[in-house]
Amino acid sequence: MAGKKYERATKQIDRSKRYSVADACGLLPQIKISEKFDETVNLAVRLGVNPKHADQMVRGAAVMPHGTGKSVRVLVIAKGDKAREAQDAGADYVGAEDMIDKVGKENWFEFDSMVATPDMMGLVGRIGRVLGPRGLMPNPKVGTVTPDVAKAVRELKAGRVEFRVEKAGIVHAPIGKVSFGANKLADNLRSILELLVKLKPASSKGLYLKSIVISTTHGPGIKVDTSEVLAEAAKV
Repeated sequence: MAGKKYERATKQIDRSKRYSVADACGLLPQIKISEKFDETVNLAVRLGVNPKHADQMVRGAAVMPHGTGKSVRVLVIAKGDKAREAQDAGADYVGAEDMIDKVGKENWFEFDSMVATPDMMGLVGRIGRVLGPRGLMPNPKVGTVTPDVAKAVRELKAGRVEFRVEKAGIVHAPIGKVSFGANKLADNLRSILELLVKLKPASSKGLYLKSIVISTTHGPGIKVDTSEVLAEAAKV
């Protein structure tokens, strides 16, 4: 049955066409496969970079204007006033040595993102070997190593999406749920694409945005017009 639904969904898409952001997002409700749950909308961007070179590594964090539809559990490693600020901002877990030990010794990972103050990074480094492979290591480039822990917590809770280019030069990121509707999904999509354009490495030569595709969790991909994206980004 799933195969038939997928086949019907593909018929809604012109595979030879590259859609505008608005039109692509407008198609999403027509290509969702599942009626039982609200499918996530995923973005895949192929960049003209070689991540093997440090100066062509693209990574960052975009705050989705309308959130992601996902509840994010945030762990903050901080002490004193910073710990209290994190708690007041809505962090799910706050601590220092106690939380580091819980993660390192008990293999506890009941959180989706970790934030740390700069002075705590020596402590966090002790468990870097288990955080790194899970993509949970705090990093100043994406705002998760910061003295302003309250701002980081609020942004993560509001729907900040962290991304990093993979070995094949592709960036994957969720941009919301199908139920958001075309306009909100388009706003979210534009926000992350504009940031990707701004993050173009100076050493990247030739075509930078090679392809942009959005899809629902189980649905087929919809190609997005890269020229429109570049033109919009140039206005910002």
